[in-house]
Amino acid sequence: MSEVATMTFAEPLEEFRWRVSHKSLMRHYRTVRGMNRDNKKKVDALVINEVQLLLAEKRTSLAVLRTGIAVLALPMSVASFLIVTSRYYDVFQVLYVFVPLVVISVVLVGLGMYLIARAVVRMRRYDRLIEEVKRTYRDIERFIPW
Repeated sequence: MSEVATMTFAEPLEEFRWRVSHKSLMRHYRTVRGMNRDNKKKVDALVINEVQLLLAEKRTSLAVLRTGIAVLALPMSVASFLIVTSRYYDVFQVLYVFVPLVVISVVLVGLGMYLIARAVVRMRRYDRLIEEVKRTYRDIERFIPW
C-alpha cells in the first residue's frame, strides 16, 4: 500500500513500476539473507536480471541520444547548403519557401536538444540506480566493474 501511495501523476508509469519492483526486491532480499544457499542464488539471479534490465534501458537512452544528435544535425546541414547556394537566389524572392524552412529547422533543433537532454538525464539516473544496486548487493559488485 505504501508503494502505491508514492506515485505522482507527473511520474511516468515505467518509473513507478521500476520503483515498486525494486522496493519489493530489496525487501525480499533482506528477508532471505538468513536462508539457505538455493534461495540466495535465486535472489542473486533476480539482482543480475535487474542490472541487465537497467543496462538495457541505458542502451535505449543511448539510442535516443544518437537520434537526438541526428535530428540536431539535419537543420545544420540544410542551413550550410542554403549558405553555399545563396548566390544563386534572392531570399526575398523565395521567402514563401524560406520562412517555413526556418520554422521547421527551429522545431527540429528544439526536438534534437530535448532528445539529447532527456537521454543524458535518463542515463545518469540509470547509472545512479546501478550504483544503488551495487551498494545494496555487495556480492554482485564484482560483476559490475564501473
